[in-house]
Amino acid sequence: MKKVCLLSLTLCAAAFAQTDTVVRWRGIEGVITAPGVDNPVSQIHSGAGPWTTKNGNARINLDTGEGSFEVEGLVMNGGTATGTPGGVASVVGTLVCNPGGTTGTETVIDTPATNLSTDGDAELSFKIIVPPACNNPRFLIRVPSGKWIATGTKAATGSKSHY
Repeated sequence: MKKVCLLSLTLCAAAFAQTDTVVRWRGIEGVITAPGVDNPVSQIHSGAGPWTTKNGNARINLDTGEGSFEVEGLVMNGGTATGTPGGVASVVGTLVCNPGGTTGTETVIDTPATNLSTDGDAELSFKIIVPPACNNPRFLIRVPSGKWIATGTKAATGSKSHY
């Protein structure tokens, strides 16, 4: 009987140890770049001029690839389009794994595009394919042509049960 109970406890402990790893960015901040200055993240160039946000967040389950992001008030800060998204009508989310290639092969994975409202609001639930090794992940919001205009901040990693 003792062997059966011990085996049951071992199997239960193993099941709890195999939780999904979730990365959550509790904030989204616009790129703060002077006009004409590039501020690349990995090999991804920044958008023209500074952008600001009111609020936002993102999360990605690195085991399943399921995730979501939302941003509020993503608008340009300066120039004739200040306070608006300018000509940007849609955005994509981008997961960057192993940025700079120091902890593995750098990988960039984009979500499908989603609409950006005239107030700078966007949200998307998605599923992407995450590489087996995704260390030091970064999350960007980019225009579909490729330049990043916002980034995830306040990153935290944990199991699905904590988020």
